[in-house]
Amino acid sequence: MRAVPFVLALVVVACAIFGVGRAIGSSYAFFLGYVVVQYIVLGTAWNILGGYTGYVNFGVTAFFAIGAYSTVALYKLVPAMPLPVMVLIGGAMAALVGLGTGYLTLRLRGVFFSIATLALAVVVQTLITNWDFVGGARGAYVLRPKLAPLIGGEYVQYLFVVMLGLCVIVLATARAIERSSLGYGFAAIRDDEAAAEAAGVPTLRLKLIATTLSGGFMGMAGAPLPYYVTYLDPTSGFNLNYAVNAIAMPLIGGTSSWLGPVIGAVLVGGLQEVLRVTISSAANVLVAGVLMVAFVILAPQGIVGLFKRRPK
Repeated sequence: MRAVPFVLALVVVACAIFGVGRAIGSSYAFFLGYVVVQYIVLGTAWNILGGYTGYVNFGVTAFFAIGAYSTVALYKLVPAMPLPVMVLIGGAMAALVGLGTGYLTLRLRGVFFSIATLALAVVVQTLITNWDFVGGARGAYVLRPKLAPLIGGEYVQYLFVVMLGLCVIVLATARAIERSSLGYGFAAIRDDEAAAEAAGVPTLRLKLIATTLSGGFMGMAGAPLPYYVTYLDPTSGFNLNYAVNAIAMPLIGGTSSWLGPVIGAVLVGGLQEVLRVTISSAANVLVAGVLMVAFVILAPQGIVGLFKRRPK
């Protein structure tokens, strides 16, 4: 029951953000908002496995692209399928891959697990590049409707609302994990997995849960992408920006709290978008990389850690 006020607060904030966007009346505001909210979802999804459990995942683009290409496949099979249904299916497909990844890498720890997830991204990209039904190497077009269903206005507003709703769900889930026995189990694995096993913590089951949740939410974050870009190819679906930002934003904001990825996404995502418009989009990875290195050295606990009360 304690989670209800938090969820209601998130819904109110989401409605307020959408209302401000409508008041501004600019399509660019919704495009910018979509990017930032997408990174909040992606960073939070990564943080469930990388922050709470301590297993660094370098295969972000694999799960993200699975969600995106699931939408492309569904668009070709059932063009009239509602986008929220596509998001759920894309998330389910990515969650299954996350479950399989966790099952196959249960015994791997530390850098070996990270290398395995990186290999997963290469394998998935190779498979999709050679899958003609979803466009293969040449890419695929997805026609975006002109008008948004239910809410009216441009379709980009609908994309923003869908991603905003997904953001509420992901943040509520992350906060619920922090305050549950599941979160304490994740923390035990992160601090000392061997000691956790000796104490009776079901580490293997918890790691499966973490990989499934993290992969599923990443897939959901990628599912609306084809409607956002209208043309999807392996270069854009497996863009390095997604992997770098998904790791950098929680590290900059703080991996110990659900609030960390939010702060990191707003700070880094907003800065990247400003630089993209004023200078060049090539600066995106540079900005995230420099900030990530700076925070790892100067503030390992991120921005949230800086404001936590230090013990006397």
